[in-house]
Amino acid sequence: MSVVTVQLGQCGNQVGQELFDVISSDAQDGQRKTYSSVSRERFFRQTSQGGKKMRYNKNKAPRGFYYDCCYVGKVLKYFFFFLRVPDFEARAVLVDMEPKVINHSMNRAAKSGRWRYAEASHFSQKQGSGNNWANGFRVLGPRHRDAVEELVRREVEHCDVLAGFIPMMSVAGGTGSGVGTFVTQCLRDVYPSSFVLNHLTWPYGTGEVIVQNYNSVLTLAHLYQLSDALLVHENDAVHRICSQQLNLKQISFGDLNRVIAHQLAGVLQPALTPDSCGAYSGNPLGELVSALACHPEYKLLSACSIPQMASASIAFSTFSWPALLKHLRQMLIANTKMEEGIDWQVRPPPASAGRTSSLTAGGFNASLANLLILRGKDVYSAETGGFEDPAIYTSWLPPAEALSLWKSPVPFDKYEKSATLVSNSQALLRPLDDMVRKAWNMFASR
Repeated sequence: MSVVTVQLGQCGNQVGQELFDVISSDAQDGQRKTYSSVSRERFFRQTSQGGKKMRYNKNKAPRGFYYDCCYVGKVLKYFFFFLRVPDFEARAVLVDMEPKVINHSMNRAAKSGRWRYAEASHFSQKQGSGNNWANGFRVLGPRHRDAVEELVRREVEHCDVLAGFIPMMSVAGGTGSGVGTFVTQCLRDVYPSSFVLNHLTWPYGTGEVIVQNYNSVLTLAHLYQLSDALLVHENDAVHRICSQQLNLKQISFGDLNRVIAHQLAGVLQPALTPDSCGAYSGNPLGELVSALACHPEYKLLSACSIPQMASASIAFSTFSWPALLKHLRQMLIANTKMEEGIDWQVRPPPASAGRTSSLTAGGFNASLANLLILRGKDVYSAETGGFEDPAIYTSWLPPAEALSLWKSPVPFDKYEKSATLVSNSQALLRPLDDMVRKAWNMFASR
């Protein structure tokens, strides 16, 4: 099954380009075990123009590794359709009201030498949305609806089987939030049976746009009715990762986007589920939504990954599953997105104490559901019992149903062992409360 991304606005296009860069790099580096030629044919297809079938040279694999054609094929089938060796075109539609960011993203993709965007997969205009949500949602979106829907339709027709859509946007600006919300509404209308997973980037709490809180509240209010799930990355949390974990001094939006793309790819890359019978999961969006969006009123998801460190430090580091999972569990219950500065004093409350109604400062972060994705060496020996603790979850959902576990023996993005946790929890309550409070204060001061 294939996934089509819809990149909206400056943020959505920049994050999307970084995401495809990570995916294409990981697809070429993912090498493990050789599957039969039947398996290889299952995950590649010829073009109607009669292009050559994709071939990989397993003799060029690094020493000590086995070639994993199945893993590579699954990644490429999720996000790319085949043209000719070695060109792949991303299953993506790029939308912005200004051409500059789209042109930059397309040029960077073409220069990578591994993949590119289709020449006719983008839509742009000469004027922006002026950070005005209503202008994007009520004016620009409806005005250009037919053109955007036609681009999406063409991309969907390249898919043998459509799994769903990932609209990628910021909630602060005008195009990403306003036009992005309108496009999501169109996707739901035109493709009612397909999954829609919105990826949202939340702005800095100190402010990037004067009306960002208005835009964010309006975006979330509409998307909550349209999307199957909302996967959120906060700029403040990602900035701290860049500063404290990656030791970056001059942090740019490009640095933030690469961290977001790494975590997002860790969620979307192929993995084995308990019900997959040894085959990589066929519908990543459907399985993610069914695992985490267990209640229609609770759709906000957050993600964190471990390890996260500067590339120069990886060669001098060793990783073990007990240590990684111990840190990741504490990151979950203490509501922190990185290893640095974990509060080890936070503990789940006793069963007799009940649950608090909100997440207080330094308090315990209760979960509705968690998806734990493990990748790399000795993944099947990892002990995940700490995430099955009933104290972590709400009382009305059994831990066996609240925790989902995906695994892949293929190392991901230069890490020998890595883990990604996607959580439906109280983690986003505090930034959401702050956002709504600031919006009301601005409205009251008029």
